[in-house]
Amino acid sequence: MAKDKIMYVCEECGQEATKWVGKCPSCGRWNTMKEIRVAGTPSRIQNSKFKTAMDGEHKNRPVAVGDIQADQEVRIDMGDQELNRVLGGGLVQGSLVLLGGEPGIGKSTLILQTVLHLQDKKILYVSGEESARQIKLRADRLSSLPLREGQGGSNLLILCETSLEAIYEHIEAEQPDIVVIDSIQTISTEGVESSPGSLSQIRECAASLLKYAKSGGPSIVLIGHITKEGTLAGPKVLEHIVDCVLQFEGDQHYMYRILRSQKNRFGSTSELGIYEMLQGGLRQVSNPSELLLTEGREGLSGIAICAAIEGVRPLLIETQALVSTAAYGTPQRSATGFDTRRLAMLLAVLEKRVGFKLAQKDVFLNIAGGLRVTDPAMDLSVIAAVLSSNVDAAIDTDTCMCGEVGLSGEIRPVARLEQRIAEAEKLGFRRMLVPAQGLKGIDQKRLSIDLVPVRRVAEAVRELFG
Repeated sequence: MAKDKIMYVCEECGQEATKWVGKCPSCGRWNTMKEIRVAGTPSRIQNSKFKTAMDGEHKNRPVAVGDIQADQEVRIDMGDQELNRVLGGGLVQGSLVLLGGEPGIGKSTLILQTVLHLQDKKILYVSGEESARQIKLRADRLSSLPLREGQGGSNLLILCETSLEAIYEHIEAEQPDIVVIDSIQTISTEGVESSPGSLSQIRECAASLLKYAKSGGPSIVLIGHITKEGTLAGPKVLEHIVDCVLQFEGDQHYMYRILRSQKNRFGSTSELGIYEMLQGGLRQVSNPSELLLTEGREGLSGIAICAAIEGVRPLLIETQALVSTAAYGTPQRSATGFDTRRLAMLLAVLEKRVGFKLAQKDVFLNIAGGLRVTDPAMDLSVIAAVLSSNVDAAIDTDTCMCGEVGLSGEIRPVARLEQRIAEAEKLGFRRMLVPAQGLKGIDQKRLSIDLVPVRRVAEAVRELFG
């Protein structure tokens, strides 16, 4: 009988090594190599599909690329436009999808309310954390009427199990179309002698599920935890194995949730889904710009509207700033939803290139709605909101802007400017500050919005405040 052997795997990048080293040779991080035990004997899995995939009788052979039949992937319509968009058009049959997010953000709620509406598909919901009664209570809350015997919900089967071998037996018996595992950190296999949630257990279970799905099994959705740093627990080892990685994020104190695709073998990773958390579950937000803009902002200083791009969707985002005299010796720089280092750079540009003295003042920045935005086009609206609060002068409510600010004070062009202009025009804005270099090829005569080209920050300040 083969003996177990010890391997060391980097938590950050998944690099393997036969001995422990203090610094990962791949990513250069320190103290990230964790010990795992690799079983010498294969896991005792009794399902026929998995055994067929591992048999030596059906070995793969090299095939010419021209002889490969590249048919369109068979996708399952999830009944959720936002989820279908992020997945690339629906859930691919036989794929392995990982959904991660903070505790309490709504991962289980999103999956459960989605599968409840799939009446033509058979779903097996495997829970290793909650009891069947807890899931039933959540299902009743997400449904318009309580689910009773013989009145619906018969296509959704609930299984409370943590053994991978037992889960395979139930899958073989029920033959579901979709399997949901909540969560992968609670599942363990007998072939690995370690506790559930350890790196070796997560790796072996995820790899086994992937082989099972690819050998003609159902589509499998894994729900995963994240670490305190905000990365998926496992960590990179789990992301490398699965076909698609979805990140569900948002602030628990706000109603909005964002679904991003970090990896997708069957679609684009630039798609974005937005939900609103309500008492009855998650609601799809088809036009998030109207919800992110505060009503009745006339005469309020420190507010600027930016036409940003999140994924491939244009959004009108409200940027709020507050500038006040530093009450203590050291001025504060605080940003919510925006990079603090980027804010410090923009404040330095304002002081050096425009002449506004902000070194002895506190600056607080907030992106309304609890969003976290990384679009460089936010720079111009951040500067406008800071100056509006500093001079206590309000910006016109029908004015929006976009533009990246360079270190020399120039306004650099941004990507997808036409989409930003169309979104601002649709929401009724009449004036928009845009980078002058980005207007090439745009027919301004057919637009009902007035485009104001700006080349430097000083020009933008004159256009906004006179």
